[in-house]
Amino acid sequence: MTVLRSGSASDVGRVRTVNEDRALESPTLFAVADGMGGHAGGEVAASITIEALQAAFVRTPTPDGLVAAVEEANRAVWERGVGDQALRGMGTTVTAAGLVVTPDGDRLLLVNVGDSRAYRLHAGVLDQLSVDHSVAEELVAQGALSEEEAAVHPKRHILTRALGISPHVEVDLWEVVPVEGDRYLLCSDGLSNEVTADVLARVLSSERDPRTAAETLVGLANDFGGNDNITAVVVDVLVGEGTGDTTAAGAAATAVAVAEDLTGAVDATDARTDVPPASPPSGHAAAAGNGAVGVVTAPASRPGPVAATVEEAPTRRKGPRRITFRVLLFLILLGGLAYGAWYVIKVYVGDSYFVGLEKDQLVIYQGRPGGFLGLNPKIVTHTGVTTAQVGSIVVPALRAGVQEPTRTAANKYVAGLVAAQCSLENPPPTCAATTTTTSTVPVTTTPGGL
Repeated sequence: MTVLRSGSASDVGRVRTVNEDRALESPTLFAVADGMGGHAGGEVAASITIEALQAAFVRTPTPDGLVAAVEEANRAVWERGVGDQALRGMGTTVTAAGLVVTPDGDRLLLVNVGDSRAYRLHAGVLDQLSVDHSVAEELVAQGALSEEEAAVHPKRHILTRALGISPHVEVDLWEVVPVEGDRYLLCSDGLSNEVTADVLARVLSSERDPRTAAETLVGLANDFGGNDNITAVVVDVLVGEGTGDTTAAGAAATAVAVAEDLTGAVDATDARTDVPPASPPSGHAAAAGNGAVGVVTAPASRPGPVAATVEEAPTRRKGPRRITFRVLLFLILLGGLAYGAWYVIKVYVGDSYFVGLEKDQLVIYQGRPGGFLGLNPKIVTHTGVTTAQVGSIVVPALRAGVQEPTRTAANKYVAGLVAAQCSLENPPPTCAATTTTTSTVPVTTTPGGL
């Protein structure tokens, strides 16, 4: 069983006027997309990528499925750009991490296209797992530049690979074992260009809460210049593969430790040193909040038979069993664990928002798409915007539910869809101003929610 916890932060920076970055947090999929292509194009490309990536990975949560999800997102961005003169030439980077169950156990899959990055912090050491697809990085691979020279090279921002530039794209894929205590960082180049690796490692090592760590990193990037949009997603492995204790007592201790970690009761993590190295890119690759909690359970192996010799002992009459202090303490602990888990889930669901559809109208829900452990989402905003005003390409994603970190971000997302549709050369007659009203109407969800 693998348990993940995440947090994210994003900011427009100190130079740009529009944030073209998009972040994704879900129980088993995390991503950052850095859009490019002008005022509207970058926003649209990044939004389309995140929506398509999430929808496709939910259908096929496998290594091949994650690569196919990136390829599907690429086609969606490409087709939108070809069909809309105002968006022609738009594109986006993407880096993502997806948790899947494989025959060998739980695995964390990392994919990358462009210069957004994926890092792993293990035992205080930060490693960059992804490879930038840029002119400067290719010169480093050829031996023409050093890493230090590449960091200041004038062509370091020129990409050699991105989504939406052509109908097909090459995707780098890594498969890593999620080891308990490890922390992963997904970020746009607005963070990695401003904050050095040493500072990244220091913040990731010192800030316990993933959301606080992400917010701190974004704040530092602004302090150091803020020359681009800045986005960070931090993912913690609370329980991972190969923890080494398979006894019943060990499993109970692990469960208690997870609950304490989720509620902030424990102030130390297990720094393991037996982390397996990240696998190199697979055959798919070219050469060189809110706090989401996810759980993936793999089938447990059956223990083999244990032989033992038992000497016969005289039969003894047993007295009545009594409830000892140790049993009472265990029951209290078990009850506290259950309450703590319920409280964390309630906060997690209540601090989540997504844009969905009620008939043909876009509405903003508080909660998780499809509901979560009996906690159904509720409508908090009727936007007054219909599917005719946003274009048919985003309707499938809206039906599935497009998650946003805050209610304000959800409103901005809807406004961005309307603005993108109305920027066409022949805008539809529905491009009149819309109004919003707020309500709290419970909705009925369909089976299959997370």
